[in-house]
Amino acid sequence: MTKNLVIVESPSKSKTIEKYLGPSYKVVSSKGHIRDLATTGKYGLGVDIDDDFKPNYIPIEGKKKMITDLKKLVKESDKVYLATDPDREGEAISWHLKDALGIKENGYDRVLFHEITKDKVISAFNEPRKIDYNLVKSQETRRILDRIIGFRLSKLMQSKTGGKSAGRVQSVALKLIVDREREIESFKSEEYWSIDAIFNDFEASLFNYKNKDIELHSEIETDKVLENLSQDFKVVSIEEKKKSKKAKPPFITSTMQQDASNKLNFNAKKTMSLAQKLYEGIDIGTDTVGLITYMRTDSIRLSDDYIKEAYKYINDTYGKDYVGYVKTTKKKDNVQDAHEAIRPTSVFRTPEKMKQYLSNDEYKLYELIYYRTLASVMADAKVNGTTVILDNNEYGFKATGQTLIYDGYLKVYKEFEKSEDRILPPLKEGDILNANSIEKEQHFTQPPARYTEAKLIKEMEELGIGRPSTYATVIDTIKERDYVTLEDKKFKPTEMGIATTDKLQEFFSGIINVEYTANMESDLDKIAEENEDNIKVLHEFYDSFEPLVKKAFGEMEKKAPESTGETCPDCGSPLVIRKGKYGEFVACSNYPECKYIKKEEKEIKEIVKCPKCSGTIVEKTSKKGKVFYGCNNYPKCKTATWDIPTGEICPNCGELLVTKNNKIKCGSCEYEKE
Repeated sequence: MTKNLVIVESPSKSKTIEKYLGPSYKVVSSKGHIRDLATTGKYGLGVDIDDDFKPNYIPIEGKKKMITDLKKLVKESDKVYLATDPDREGEAISWHLKDALGIKENGYDRVLFHEITKDKVISAFNEPRKIDYNLVKSQETRRILDRIIGFRLSKLMQSKTGGKSAGRVQSVALKLIVDREREIESFKSEEYWSIDAIFNDFEASLFNYKNKDIELHSEIETDKVLENLSQDFKVVSIEEKKKSKKAKPPFITSTMQQDASNKLNFNAKKTMSLAQKLYEGIDIGTDTVGLITYMRTDSIRLSDDYIKEAYKYINDTYGKDYVGYVKTTKKKDNVQDAHEAIRPTSVFRTPEKMKQYLSNDEYKLYELIYYRTLASVMADAKVNGTTVILDNNEYGFKATGQTLIYDGYLKVYKEFEKSEDRILPPLKEGDILNANSIEKEQHFTQPPARYTEAKLIKEMEELGIGRPSTYATVIDTIKERDYVTLEDKKFKPTEMGIATTDKLQEFFSGIINVEYTANMESDLDKIAEENEDNIKVLHEFYDSFEPLVKKAFGEMEKKAPESTGETCPDCGSPLVIRKGKYGEFVACSNYPECKYIKKEEKEIKEIVKCPKCSGTIVEKTSKKGKVFYGCNNYPKCKTATWDIPTGEICPNCGELLVTKNNKIKCGSCEYEKE
């Protein structure tokens, strides 16, 4: 009999948590979601539109046995603790577990782990609660919205444009990229010129004439100015100002993704994968412990415990003058403050101490998180800024300089933040300076830059599109769908991406836009806070969306299939490339009158001789496109395997030996060749 059963999402942290809790607890993993919407019913949505959007949930493929095993464990346990991730998705997974496993309301508790350390895990069991059904409703509403928009628009795009998919957030992200490309294409570059005076120790730039801003648009204008300048410049003013330079707040999901992209060259998917490992637990020799707090957050809040610990560490390591203050920013309307910023679980686990236990990439990300958080509670840096104004025949030139007079938080963060001193020589008003040279330079205004991954994430966050935890998936999707390519690490839309965006804007401009998508996120937040009815939100959306879909199916012009340049051998019509269930194929353009389909001539890849007959094992492809290996004498010889065969027979059962995980094994029994 198991007294206490704990169900978490990730198998990698289940052993760690079980060790923390002791022998009276059994910790198992659901490996994420166990159920999802079915693909049956109207339009295959798995949602009964007519019954207030009642969802039809079914086990995810491959999870039926897990559900059966979990049900058995639940029956054998006195108490069940649902300990899935501390966000809306995790809350929904807990509800699905409770519902699918038949757990009674008085038979479970919900516990939250914001960090995987022994003290925090144990303390979480002292603060249990029940499932927050408002969070579940919010997540369920999001899932239903995404299913309806995704299924209806994806089918429309596939049938009309050849596009692979569309979605509530991904299509708006793609639109940002397409809109930027159009800005670049329509941009008209303008010529302008600059004039700089070069001295021994510094440079000064022309910025005004007779105390009014000056702009030079041609070389003729520039040369006229140069004719009026002498080599002598008079210092007319010197302004010195001490400034404080404060550290940035600790990371939230989006800023971590942006900094990891800019400073470490990690894409969002890689960053989130590394952060997940750091959160779930790292073996540090004496213990397995989570090195960072939960990595899906949009709050910059730090716990009082961490602040107290950090202040002591800063005081003891760098001195009391380096102890600073907690950085705050104006809270945005769409920020969920359920948990803290991303921070190290202990300030004493420095990157240098942890380096031996981490991969190179894990170390780089942990170092970035650690020092960003530590710097955020350190004293401001102090700089002395100097601005010098020079006069030359009523033409004003400006030189600026900056000197670091106190490093403050830069003591630990200077490697991650550019802070170059530009020191001006000692000067005083009235000094006459002789320039070594006065130089002109031609420039042209530049179009707006294409989005990098970091800039796209920043833009989506500022516009309130989607959630930071979804950005990596959204970006991955538009890349996988061939809607964008990367040029110099910047997104450029493909023809398909532009065509898909244009068609969506033609028929769905009122829904596939920044404002509508951001407002939908706001509605989802209101549902989570019990300030909005989820069924009302779904009805209002569907009642405006579905008529647009039906109109688009009827009126959207279908893209003509691409010609191959060949003619049909049966009727002489052009052959075209069509898309089917299993990919592209070549067929007659005169379909359905002519049903000719060109047979694909595939190169037969021989693997080994078939050990059961005189044939050869060759590489084949299943109807679903999966590679397998079978005898070319099929159907007389039915020898087949999913793994690469060696051409040998198992001495135990007579079946094929295959190569699997760098070992030679039997595909049917437990025999393994030494």
